[in-house]
Amino acid sequence: MPLKKSNPDLILIIVTLSLLAIGLTMVYSASAIWADYKFDDSFYFAKRQLLFACLGVVAMFFIMNVDYWTWRTWAKLLIIVCFILLLAVLVPGIGMTRNGSRSWIGVGAFSVQPSEFMKLAMIAFLAKFLSERQKLITSFKKGMLPSLSLVFLAFGLIMLQPDLGTGTVMVGTCMVMIFIAGARISHFVGLGLIGVAGFVVLVLSAPYRIKRITSFLDPWEDPLGSGFQMIQSLYAIGPGGLFGLGLGQSRQKFFYLPEPQTDFIFAILSEELGFIGGSLVLFLFALMLWRGIRIALGAPDLYGSLVAVGIIGMVAIQVMINIGVVTGLMPVTGITLPLLSYGGSSLTLMLMAIGVLLNISRYSRF
Repeated sequence: MPLKKSNPDLILIIVTLSLLAIGLTMVYSASAIWADYKFDDSFYFAKRQLLFACLGVVAMFFIMNVDYWTWRTWAKLLIIVCFILLLAVLVPGIGMTRNGSRSWIGVGAFSVQPSEFMKLAMIAFLAKFLSERQKLITSFKKGMLPSLSLVFLAFGLIMLQPDLGTGTVMVGTCMVMIFIAGARISHFVGLGLIGVAGFVVLVLSAPYRIKRITSFLDPWEDPLGSGFQMIQSLYAIGPGGLFGLGLGQSRQKFFYLPEPQTDFIFAILSEELGFIGGSLVLFLFALMLWRGIRIALGAPDLYGSLVAVGIIGMVAIQVMINIGVVTGLMPVTGITLPLLSYGGSSLTLMLMAIGVLLNISRYSRF
């Protein structure tokens, strides 16, 4: 293992803190009306998000100084703990149900979402597994199948909640890692066909998922039901124009767009800050992706490269799905926008993951 450290990637730190600052501002702007109505405190969501942001930033800078191969040592234990938590979520009295999904475990006044932490644990473990078996990855039976078995076991537990969005991000991230590790394209083609068939079965097995697909194709078919969120999101983006209506001046957050501080926060941002503000956010994410790719390419070993690829792949997939949903290009899936959307578990997890990426950057040759 390399012993010589350099300074962490300053650009990545600046981009991360910039997105976090924008997110905190927009969480308050998007949630103030709803929070005042429901909790008689316009800062209710903003204060909680700020608390998790502070904890996350502290964790990010701490993890930035923990040598990344430490996670290789603890990867097996981490993934076992996450599997136990995924099972615990399904136990009545332990798991908490919100919006039809049993995805949270209550801890005092707060709650944690184990599926979010499974994404990072899976990245750490899969990178260890693939780096140790790189020569076998071209073999479907000895290399690819064991990897996929673990991934889809976790996916199955997440789907029991059910949480298709988080499960999709995790599977997509792992597929990127397996591909980068050297798996055969022919194997991916076969898996792709199986995956499409499986996705169709999942959609057909739940009526609400069918409605999400049909509302994506034509939201006006059910404007007050399955198509409501998408229509209201587009109503927010459209009037924003080039420069937006002004910070805090959104109309859609006045009980038109449900809980706008979560999955649809980009719609409110576009309404208030316009095309310029939305483009700035996308530019910052593109800059983060670029720095992550450079870190992965310059990592001193395969494990570091795969972890970096997993983290930046997770961010990229979440951003693409979230923006696709908000702009009407994809069905509603319930995926948060990294560092911007309200949510303690997702925010803390993302900052911890970036902390790992920053540590890899201290050893990367770029």
